[in-house]
Amino acid sequence: MQVIADGNTQQVEIQAGSTAGQALEAARVRVSNLDKSDPPAYTVISAGDEIRLTRVSEEFITEEVTIPFEQQIARNESLPEGETRLVQPGVNGMQELTYRILLEDGEEVGRSVVKNVIVQATVPEIVMVGAQSAYAPLVIPGKLAYLAGGNAWLMEGTTANRRPLVTSGDLDGRIFSISPDGEWLLFSRRSTKSPDIEINTLWAISLTRTNASPFSLDIKNVVHSAVWTPSSANVAYTTVEPRSTAPGWQANNDVYKVVIGNGWAGTPQRIMEANSGGVYGWWGLELHYSPEGILSYARADEIGLVDQQNGELKPLLTITPLQTHSDWAWVPGMTWGADSQTIYVVTHAPPPNLVSPEESPFFDLTAASTANKAVVRIVSQTGMFAYPSASALRQSGEERSYQVAFLQAIFPEQSETSRYRVVVMDRDGSNKHAIFPPSDAPGLEPQAPVWAPEPLEGQIGDFLALAYQGNLWLVDSSNGQAFQVTGDGLISRIDWK
Repeated sequence: MQVIADGNTQQVEIQAGSTAGQALEAARVRVSNLDKSDPPAYTVISAGDEIRLTRVSEEFITEEVTIPFEQQIARNESLPEGETRLVQPGVNGMQELTYRILLEDGEEVGRSVVKNVIVQATVPEIVMVGAQSAYAPLVIPGKLAYLAGGNAWLMEGTTANRRPLVTSGDLDGRIFSISPDGEWLLFSRRSTKSPDIEINTLWAISLTRTNASPFSLDIKNVVHSAVWTPSSANVAYTTVEPRSTAPGWQANNDVYKVVIGNGWAGTPQRIMEANSGGVYGWWGLELHYSPEGILSYARADEIGLVDQQNGELKPLLTITPLQTHSDWAWVPGMTWGADSQTIYVVTHAPPPNLVSPEESPFFDLTAASTANKAVVRIVSQTGMFAYPSASALRQSGEERSYQVAFLQAIFPEQSETSRYRVVVMDRDGSNKHAIFPPSDAPGLEPQAPVWAPEPLEGQIGDFLALAYQGNLWLVDSSNGQAFQVTGDGLISRIDWK
């Protein structure tokens, strides 16, 4: 019997019925756990058989491998068509790969990665590509910020004067708000962590300093509301806890305040502790400030005021909650009138038949006075996403007045899926008239109309800013004259102060 191992051939004699392993022992050949025997060591061999042992070993080596950066293209209507501009240079990343190399009789026969460590993450290259539209520039008051393709932009003076504010491409659109004095933009960014650990983070950027950089407020998981105090650089907000199950969070229904300064944010102050939040409290509540600084809330079953001194809720109006039969909850849209004495809110109307009140398809626009507690239905069957919005106060002689814009569902009985049209009325509900889009054009997706901070000289009405088919439009509230401002189809949020 022949045993071939380590380049040598030996003749060995063993008893009948022995195995290949016993033959190797007889030849005094040491066998490791990795070595391979042909035939295998458990095989019973016969006289004249040949046993071949292959030495198997392993080695581990570590290599550094470059990770190429990716290129991101951001369309920019402030650049001429075809012009490009590098916004952020790309940086390659680096990773360490540890390989296990398998050798047979000194020759490599296999290699596999057993460990992968990112030493340096890549930084994407961001290139602005000109997509200048042919739309005539319009003079506008104040500062108009908009969110397009995950990036924040600012218009000031005219619609042709546009500049990028944040070009990271990761703004999630949940929070996007200019401070009342026009100094700051508050916004939320998608977290780099898993969504069931951290949903998003709050950031701010100066709108008055050139080449300003955004800074983190060290606040996370703000899904519903972060609203500016009218008289100071304070923000009130409510938080959620991430969950792996739908809708992705459990609301805390708490209230915090934080002050924002030049590149810094203070320590958040808790105004109200976490609580169950009433019917469908898992979804959460929304916060709203009146022009005079009264903090109110809206949730699935009621609206009311937040007692900021005692950390309590003071209900004003009970709302019949909507049974959505899904993993989301309807929260009534609301806004304060410019006089801080009236709240306009979408209420769930009773059904005209035997349908359960919680399943009624009808919704009305209601005005609730904080002065005399009167509650008046102003418009019937607006649809669940009417989102009322009040203009700034106008002084006409001794009279001070304002207007209210809201969305009217084209199909009120199917308002969850219906498109909408914008209707403007006086604060008492009179002089209602639809202004946009025209009746022969597709309707709007649900959104809150955004009023200009003040009228232009000689303008009868005020401008309303709207996102229509992914583009920014400005519409005159008096005559419905509409002007398309952008054409890239990426607009998702707007604010104007």
